[in-house]
Amino acid sequence: MPKFLRNIKQVTYNNMVEQTHRKDYTISMPSPDNIITENIITTKKATATDTGIYKHPTQQYWILNTEKSSYTLGISRDGLVLQTYWGPRLLTLEDIPEPPLRMERAAQDPDPSNMPEEYPGYGGLRYREIAAQVTCADGTRDLDLRFVEADIVVPTNLPELHITLQDASYPLQVTLKYQLDSTNDLIIRRATFSNQGEETINLERVYSATWHLPRQFATRRLTTLAGHWGGETRVQQRPIVAGTVQMESRKGITSGNAYPWFALDTQASEEQGEVYFGTLAWSGSWKINISTNIMGATIVNGGINEHDFAWTLEAGASFETPAFIAGFANEGMNGIRQRLHRYTRQHVLPHPQVEKPRPVLYNSWEATFFDVTEAGQSELAKHAARLGVELFVVDDGWFPARVNDHAGLGDWRVDPQKFPHGLKPLIDNVHALGMEFGIWVEPEMTNADSDLYRTHPDWIYHFPKRTRHEARNQLVLNLGRSDVQEYLIDALDKLIGENEVSYIKWDMNRPISEPGWPEYSGAHHDAREIWVRHVLGVYHIMDTLRERHPALSIESCASGGFRADLGILERTDQVWSSDNTHPDARLFIQEGISYILPGRTMGNWVTDTPADRQMNEIPLRYRFHVAMMGMLGIGGHLSHWSEADMDEAARWIAVYKQIRHIVQDGEQHWLISPSSNDGNLAAVECLNADHSEAVVLAFRRSNPFWEPLPRLRIYNLLAEAQYTVQELGHDNATSVAMSGAALMGRGIELPFSTSSYESCLLHIKRS
Repeated sequence: MPKFLRNIKQVTYNNMVEQTHRKDYTISMPSPDNIITENIITTKKATATDTGIYKHPTQQYWILNTEKSSYTLGISRDGLVLQTYWGPRLLTLEDIPEPPLRMERAAQDPDPSNMPEEYPGYGGLRYREIAAQVTCADGTRDLDLRFVEADIVVPTNLPELHITLQDASYPLQVTLKYQLDSTNDLIIRRATFSNQGEETINLERVYSATWHLPRQFATRRLTTLAGHWGGETRVQQRPIVAGTVQMESRKGITSGNAYPWFALDTQASEEQGEVYFGTLAWSGSWKINISTNIMGATIVNGGINEHDFAWTLEAGASFETPAFIAGFANEGMNGIRQRLHRYTRQHVLPHPQVEKPRPVLYNSWEATFFDVTEAGQSELAKHAARLGVELFVVDDGWFPARVNDHAGLGDWRVDPQKFPHGLKPLIDNVHALGMEFGIWVEPEMTNADSDLYRTHPDWIYHFPKRTRHEARNQLVLNLGRSDVQEYLIDALDKLIGENEVSYIKWDMNRPISEPGWPEYSGAHHDAREIWVRHVLGVYHIMDTLRERHPALSIESCASGGFRADLGILERTDQVWSSDNTHPDARLFIQEGISYILPGRTMGNWVTDTPADRQMNEIPLRYRFHVAMMGMLGIGGHLSHWSEADMDEAARWIAVYKQIRHIVQDGEQHWLISPSSNDGNLAAVECLNADHSEAVVLAFRRSNPFWEPLPRLRIYNLLAEAQYTVQELGHDNATSVAMSGAALMGRGIELPFSTSSYESCLLHIKRS
């Protein structure tokens, strides 16, 4: 017997298979007399009607119960871990289906290719999508993972099920980890690879999870998010027929061309119908595959993109995949929003910032671009304070040689020509005006014209004899290197600590290219690890800065919304949704991103856009209403705003502060999707937890036929309660009293004329 198998406290694989056929074997694990739920240990008499993780008293079956769904697993006769059910809530442990015995149809369609394996590896008679692929030291490229043991763990937050798999012949162990968020009907999955031998194992594909949807005859609809720079997260829908749909990023960042999120439904509306959905918490290259066969079986799997990926797993080492969060909703597409928004606020976003309202910010970029001076920024700060802004942010252009985007990146010190006395006079002025101070940085980049690059040309990704291609005049620093990480930590720590910086906008304006690391390549390393090591480097720098500066807030920006995922939000507080601030575009962008991100994380600005028109006929109130759907920011050139515009802006900011607790942390429901009517109409409702207060933002972009609108029906109010409805932002606005039943049934007349670019903000409060 190989040495690594002697330490396993379970039956060996061969014995397990033999005993499995007798159906009387046992596996060493917590006694079935103790069934562990989320917060309590109950007796065997408990049924699976409670939420939590349960093991069947006599069989190797497990059930993960959320408030409205169930997910069940079982061990097949030959030791495979199979998903046996995922859908509406089951009532008892006896409801758990048995694992299928055989699913072979013919030699061309063998058994392993049809089994609903939880984590299929490349090997044997598997021809469908796989989750893992490795090469062992002797060149074997085949995996044979079999069940060893299972353990239910109850940490301080969410309960977990750990299932251990062991290769039958090689010292590779894979632990499948299932974290259960029962309140939000979510399962968070990861996989950990452990090398228990003495020779290296090369990992070539390490997905986070495989999910199986119930087979059905009706055609499912797939909803995804796609776009480009200036047009991210736009809703795409298509029927799913036999074949495979692939979504991915190969850029080293999350990307705005595709987003790591999916939803699968059958005739679901915004508020009704069953939907399966999921998203990856990973800020680098990723892939999600959705495969359906002619018999209606659908498989979703995904994780780190295997394109140009490799990881050398040395003796005794482990590798854990990022989280893949998935769930089942039976309240239509808006049910996805409620679950992911709550999960993000409760379990993802950093503390203590998540417990505080996100501030109204002003960013100087569109006003000054690179023409940053102490006097100019102080003038803008004075105007911003007059509006009621709470956070003033100096964008690009504050460091040496930064008169355009050709020079200076990497030299993170204050330009003595633009700020002869440092940043302190400006910051003191900002603080005296009652605002916090923030600053823009782009730590992952350098310009060829910089002191950093001249000193360390080896610090960028490159191949020795190849061109070092620039994009936006930038080169990408190798954040897998510990010396690069330490340089950036020291530089940013000094910038933040010496200047009382409360907030940094962390930008990333180009993808990774020439992914070489000459010093790292060799017998025991593979430079293809850079795709993962870069992301881990970003995480390490951010985590270190937050540890040293607990009150610091970070915004994630990557050419707009190209790094807006739940992985980056574990260490940031908000994301910049898009560089496109045109309100017409923003309705589509903000609708899409709202499927994942709650309002408090979605950065929106009121700017001077559109600049492509001779006259800006889009009213200021319309631009404010669009930006008030998330975290409100201002980006226009305030020195050029009229007195009337300044007064109106101050009024809208004051209104926003009254209702931001609902917009940032309430339930978000799209009453009318702009994607369903070419954007001419859109309406969003934000609702507090007890449904006693709501905010509705409604928009009509154009009305070429001068037609009136139907009444707008509101969602999820208390039918028997009485509500007062008032349009906010008008001194002479009247209010109307209506019951919840009437607001949901009859709806409400929107206060629109027949003009274009009409909008309103309605406040609905229980009387």
